[in-house]
Amino acid sequence: MVAVLRDGGRPVWAAAFYAGLRRGELQALRVRDVDLGASLIRVERGWDQEAGAIEPKSEASPLLAVLRDHLDEHLIRTGWTGDELVFGRTPDDPFVASTIDNQAQECWAAAELDTITLHEARHTFASLLIDAGANAKAIQEFMGHSKIQTTFDTYGHLLPGSRDEVRERMDAYLSGVGREAADPAPAEPMA
Repeated sequence: MVAVLRDGGRPVWAAAFYAGLRRGELQALRVRDVDLGASLIRVERGWDQEAGAIEPKSEASPLLAVLRDHLDEHLIRTGWTGDELVFGRTPDDPFVASTIDNQAQECWAAAELDTITLHEARHTFASLLIDAGANAKAIQEFMGHSKIQTTFDTYGHLLPGSRDEVRERMDAYLSGVGREAADPAPAEPMA
């Protein structure tokens, strides 16, 4: 989905897909918050359409290699640094969400792909974390959930280990443990 976007749209959508940042966090992200060397994005603030800069819900997100490449290219192309916005219309003005959405919808429709929103891209990131085997605590931290219950309530249905699967695994585990206790290893002959 990212590959078919125009150059200007790729970095913001890549950040939504591969860092799971909320729309307001993407809008408020400053260049100094992106640490390419440490592979980390620090989320220092969010953006609200009415109130402007607000306290963020997240603290940090991993900077995956696939995203680092998009951001590195984008920052070189824009030449923006320091307190300037990573994805702004200008270095100081956040992007307009409807503009970003409309441009992506056009590209995806032309490529005959289903369309999604920035928030759905965030959910895609959580799904990718789960599919890659991330534990629930890591998912909570990467998604910026203050409580792990939010993570379980939102993504629990995607986590591996349905009741039947866990029952089968426990039966297999315990049947192996039971056999080991019933059939101890033969004693070594005495010399």
